[in-house]
Amino acid sequence: MTQGTLLRQITDYANRADPYPLYAELRRTPVSRQDDGVYAVSTYWEILSLLHDPRISSDIRNRLPGAAGGLPPDAEEDTGLPPSFIRLDPPEHDRLRRLAMRPFGPPHTPRRIHDMRGDLSRMVTGLIDDLGDRREADLVDDFAYPFPVMVICRLLGVPHEDEARFHVWAERIVAGIDPSSSEDPAQRQLTAQQARVELGRYLAGLAEEHRRTPGDDLLSAMVTAQDPQGRLTPIEMITTAVLLFIAGHETTVNLITNGMLTLLRHPEALARLSKEPELAVPLVEELLRFEPPVQFLPQRTALADIEVAGTVIPKGAPIWLVLASGSRDPRRFDEPDRFDPERADNQHFGFGSGVHYCFGAPLARLEAQIALTQLARRLSDPGLAEDPPPYRRNPVLRGPRHLRVAFDGLTG
Repeated sequence: MTQGTLLRQITDYANRADPYPLYAELRRTPVSRQDDGVYAVSTYWEILSLLHDPRISSDIRNRLPGAAGGLPPDAEEDTGLPPSFIRLDPPEHDRLRRLAMRPFGPPHTPRRIHDMRGDLSRMVTGLIDDLGDRREADLVDDFAYPFPVMVICRLLGVPHEDEARFHVWAERIVAGIDPSSSEDPAQRQLTAQQARVELGRYLAGLAEEHRRTPGDDLLSAMVTAQDPQGRLTPIEMITTAVLLFIAGHETTVNLITNGMLTLLRHPEALARLSKEPELAVPLVEELLRFEPPVQFLPQRTALADIEVAGTVIPKGAPIWLVLASGSRDPRRFDEPDRFDPERADNQHFGFGSGVHYCFGAPLARLEAQIALTQLARRLSDPGLAEDPPPYRRNPVLRGPRHLRVAFDGLTG
């Protein structure tokens, strides 16, 4: 195995259950050029520097034609939805993000997430109650997937009964960022873009309904906003709604599932959480470091020649920021491969950093804190029915596809 083939090994499904030894190998060279031309950045301080470096672009259109993951030389202009703001650079990124955040939190709606706490607790209670007299459950299908979907539907104002429709769209969109797929990349991107368009049309129809009869939800807020500093255009509103819908549940599913898997592998921490609910706050931060739902950012591009740790990344070259590796860098974290629910100074990359820091982080944290606390308290003597569990195919959004857990019934 050479440094130039490590990313290929990491994205290989055979290593999905435990990529961390490969990350340790990758960190031996903080910036390594892979055989396909990608520059992998794997150490904490170098990743942090680039996340805050304006010479790094999130816009794939800045990548050299024909570069790995870039646009082919003969690519025609995309006729689907334009990119969402997470795939744009300042100043356009900043304008769209500011408008998107307006109905989501401070300063315009500072209590929105806080005031959802009661609803979130009731959703979690209901899902656990639905397990009834069962002695085994798939915590993905029975809990970790439906809970964030219920939350984002409530937040955006999307009818939950349409879940079967948007589940298919979401899976196809997420597959579009899977660099390990054996499917033709162009076909995969086309399928993902078609799904974005279909989901966008669906959300546009809903937005029109909310314009006529607005409610206390984000779609209503976006289509009725009156702001002297500007408002989202109709197409910007659609791309933003698609982004919020997908990002609002896909990563949280992994956070909760990876969290329960880790706790079941560390029963002493699970037992503590069941008796000390206040432990949930630092525990979730450690989970975001130890088993992050987003493993790396594969769509960054150098806007200029950039020297990092003695290596020059040339202008136009593709860059992968390997967040999960950085969050286990021993130069930054003591005993990084040890799960420590009370770890101090835990500045992980679980939500990224810099201008693209996840603005849904407060909601994801709260969802995970409530979900894991109630599962720890109410599942009697739980244990893994299968370890390691089967994982999702996607190495970027890494998490179990199923998590079968046996238990002796429910308490409370």
